[in-house]
Amino acid sequence: MTQEQSIDTSSFKQAGSRLELWSRFVREQRIEQMAEIGVFRGAFAQTILDGCPDITRYYMIDPWRHLDDWNKPANKDDTTFEEFYAETMRRTETHAAKRVVLRGRTTEVVDEIPDGSLDLAYVDGDHTLRGITIDLIRMWPKVRPGGFFTGDDFTPSIWQHKTDFEPTLVFPWSVYFAEAVGAPIYALPHNQFLIHKIDAEPTFLDLTGRYPDVSLRRSLLKGRRDEAQPAAPAPASRPSGRSLLKRLRRG
Repeated sequence: MTQEQSIDTSSFKQAGSRLELWSRFVREQRIEQMAEIGVFRGAFAQTILDGCPDITRYYMIDPWRHLDDWNKPANKDDTTFEEFYAETMRRTETHAAKRVVLRGRTTEVVDEIPDGSLDLAYVDGDHTLRGITIDLIRMWPKVRPGGFFTGDDFTPSIWQHKTDFEPTLVFPWSVYFAEAVGAPIYALPHNQFLIHKIDAEPTFLDLTGRYPDVSLRRSLLKGRRDEAQPAAPAPASRPSGRSLLKRLRRG
């Protein structure tokens, strides 16, 4: 595919799920080498490997361990992560010749991937500001010119979880990153995004209509309002007709 070739966006709108969306895209673009950052239990990897026969190498990047400095609901204990790792290996066993398992955080294993070797990188790992910053900056050189950097949890609000967890900053930070490197970025259905690594005018193309404002102000104000909102009192129980009649008789 040449750098000048545009993306057919019609297939994105037809996809019923993120798995269908990326399976179709990987097949259409004839992706051969790709990486997934944040494999978790292996469902995404299994779907892509099962449905996309052109893939020759699939990097799986995940620490599969508890992280003391990661304040997100998906941060489980080490025993659970060992089970998730074993599940991932079972799910993808039929593609063992294609998979390259890199067990560690992005900064720990990224040098195992040659620069410019990936047709596509998919990030679904640490969605905090720290995490998405590290993943985009460190993985960007691994994607070849004309390739794609894609990902999950591109949510319109940074408060994807309760405010006692770190906010999710995939959006809008990925938009700022695309502008910085001079590449177009697409907001896709199912909270997905795609950055096309080409020399082009940095443009934010919202295919969903859900991202009218790329600033943080709206999300930050919403978080403050949610925290200040007092808990709703429990509804008072209404007496039954019989108990009400007894009260009237006693009175």
